[in-house]
Amino acid sequence: MIPAASETAFLRRRPFYRHLYFQVLIAIVAGGAIGHFWPDLGESLKPLGDAFIKLVKMVIAPVIFLTIVTGIAGMRDIGRVGRVAAKAFGYFLVFSTLALIVGLIIANVVRPGHGLNIDPATLDQGAVAQYAQAAHESTIVGFLMGIIPDTIISAFATGNILQVLFVSILFGIALAMVGDLGAPLMKILESVSTTFFKLVAILMKAAPIGAFGAFAFTIGAYGISSVANLFALIATFYLTAVIFVVGVLGLVGVANGFSILKLIRYLKEELLLVLGTSSSEAALPSLISKMERAGASKSVVGLVVPTGYSFNLDGTNIYMTMAALFIAQALNIDLSLQDQVLLLLVAMLSSKGAAGITGAGFITLAATLSVVPSVPVAGMALILGIDRFMSECRALTNFIGNAVATIVVARWEGELDRDALRAALDGGSQPLAAGPDPAAGPGDDLVLADD
Repeated sequence: MIPAASETAFLRRRPFYRHLYFQVLIAIVAGGAIGHFWPDLGESLKPLGDAFIKLVKMVIAPVIFLTIVTGIAGMRDIGRVGRVAAKAFGYFLVFSTLALIVGLIIANVVRPGHGLNIDPATLDQGAVAQYAQAAHESTIVGFLMGIIPDTIISAFATGNILQVLFVSILFGIALAMVGDLGAPLMKILESVSTTFFKLVAILMKAAPIGAFGAFAFTIGAYGISSVANLFALIATFYLTAVIFVVGVLGLVGVANGFSILKLIRYLKEELLLVLGTSSSEAALPSLISKMERAGASKSVVGLVVPTGYSFNLDGTNIYMTMAALFIAQALNIDLSLQDQVLLLLVAMLSSKGAAGITGAGFITLAATLSVVPSVPVAGMALILGIDRFMSECRALTNFIGNAVATIVVARWEGELDRDALRAALDGGSQPLAAGPDPAAGPGDDLVLADD
C-alpha cells in the first residue's frame, strides 16, 4: 500500500504510455494508417467503435439521472434550482446564437463554395431523402411532446437524453421537497452514483480500442481523397471552430478567471476520445466528473452539463450556417441579407428542435434549408461524403463549449471553488470530491497530474 503522502508523487511518475490520452492518440494514428493502407480492413473494424459507443451510452442515462437528482436534492432550495437553470439557458441562448453569427460572417468572408459552379439539376436528391424526412418530422410541437416519455421507465429504456433530463429534474425536485424523509434515499443514490462512476472508469479502459475501430472505419470508408475537392469547406469550418473556441470562448474564460488553453489541456483525454469516436457522448460521464474536480459544485454540474448536451451545441450551430452558405455559393445562389437573417432565425429554432436526435447536425441543416426556399435541400448531397470528417469538429466544439458553460454558470451562482479550478487547470492534484476519475484506473483516488 502506497502511503498517502507519496501517492501523488507515484502518480506523477507514471510512465507516459499508461496515460489514457497517449493510448487514445496512438490508437487514432494506428486506426488512420489501417484505414488508409488497408481500407477494407478499416471498414471491417467499425464494430469496435460502435461497441465502445454502446458501452458508454449504456451508462449515460443512469449517470445523468443520478447526477441531476443528487444535485437538485442537495440544493433543497427549489428557487435556487430555477435560478441556475435560468442562468444556464440564458448562456446557451446567447452563445448558441453567437456561434451561428460567427459561422455566417466567416462563410461570407471566405466564401468556400465560390467557383464550384454546380448545376442544381445534377444533384442526387435520393442521397439526402432520409435526412429531409427526419427534418420534416422534427417540428417544435413534436419536439416538446417528445420530451415527455410514455412511462418513467421508457425514458431509460430508449436512452432519450431529453426524456431522462425531464424525469431526473422532476424527481430531483420532488426529493428536495420531501426534506428529511428523503435523506435515506439520498444516501443510497449517492452510493449508487459512486458505483456508476467506478463503472465508467472501467469502461474507459476500452477507449483506445473504440477510437482505433472508429477512426479506421472513417478513413477506410471515406478515404483521404474524398475530402480533396471539398477541402476549402472543411478547412474553413475547422478554422472557424478554432476562432470561436480560442477567440470567443477564450475571452469568456479571461472574463471568468481561467485560460481556455489550460482548460483544453485539462480535458485532453476526453477531447482525444471525442476526436476518435466522433461522439461527444462518449466523454459525457468523464466531463461531469472532471468539472466537479475543477471546482464547480455538484448541483451546478448536474444541471448544466446534461442540458448543455442538448441545448448548447456551438459546433453544430457554426456548421449549419456555414454549410448552408457553402451550398448556396456552390450552386451560384445569391442570398440576400434578408435570406441570411431568415436562415439564422430558422437555424436558432431547428437546432433546438432536433436536440437529442441521432445525426442531429445533418438533420438540423435539412430542417433549416427546408424552410429557406432559396437553397434546395438536395444541395446537402454536396457535403454528404465529408460530413463524417466535420462531425469530429462539431463534437469537439460542442464539448468545449459545455465545459466553459459549466464553469461560467458555477461562477455566476457563487458555486465555483477557484482554488480547485486553478489547481486542476495548472496540472496539480487535489482530493477527489465526488466519483472516481473515469480516466483513472480502479483504486486511483487522486486526479492524475499532467506530465
